[in-house]
Amino acid sequence: MIKRILFLIILFLYITGATKAEEKDLGITLDLQYRSKWLSKGAEAYGQQGALFKTIDVDFYGSGFGLNVTHRNATSSGYVDSQRVDYRPYYKNVLFKDESYATNYNISAGYEHYTGLDRKKANTTWEWIFAFSWPKIMPESLVPSYIAHYEYAAGSNYTRRSGADIPTGWVHRFILGYDLQTQVLSAPIHLSSEVAYTDGLGGAAHDWSYATFGASTKFQISDNLSFVPGIYQQVSMEDTVSKRKDITYCILSMVYKF
Repeated sequence: MIKRILFLIILFLYITGATKAEEKDLGITLDLQYRSKWLSKGAEAYGQQGALFKTIDVDFYGSGFGLNVTHRNATSSGYVDSQRVDYRPYYKNVLFKDESYATNYNISAGYEHYTGLDRKKANTTWEWIFAFSWPKIMPESLVPSYIAHYEYAAGSNYTRRSGADIPTGWVHRFILGYDLQTQVLSAPIHLSSEVAYTDGLGGAAHDWSYATFGASTKFQISDNLSFVPGIYQQVSMEDTVSKRKDITYCILSMVYKF
């Protein structure tokens, strides 16, 4: 049933986007990403291990519709049950684009499959993401964003299975980004700060859970290939999300656009 639903979603996105094929091309982006730690909404998903994310993103002719598929796994053994594949159709657009309060939004529904788990052990979840940003509302290069995550089990019977880990709940993230121009780098240094409120996800307390501060930039290797490194510091405020108070990690990403 899930495969049929995903097929219908992809077919709908393709038909919708095909009407604009003469205006824009089909956009495909490949992203190979290494994370020294995977902080999943503040929690260390793979403990002390790093993670590899392999992503393909398909933009359907600039229509706003797209599909993102990501495979995530730890960099060494011990977390076979935690590897997963995400299938995420999305729609993004701009509201009030000529106004100072222009709003970029991206709404997606992700089907998350933990491929190492038996299907009887709550191996699939749904995650809705509602992302908004306001690029004109503050001084130039200072952009506030808000992202809401809602996650729940994909199978209605999972909640009745003893021992099933049902990560139902919300996480609210409030982000402020700033692009710092320098004479040394051709691309700006993107500075970011984030604070999150965890609202019951995975059994966590309803409280402010973490803050993250980061810096990243982009090196254009060729017309289609770029390297994006970043370093981040998380300050944890809620033990039910992360018992370690300070976590430093890096994200290294190779991005190829067709």
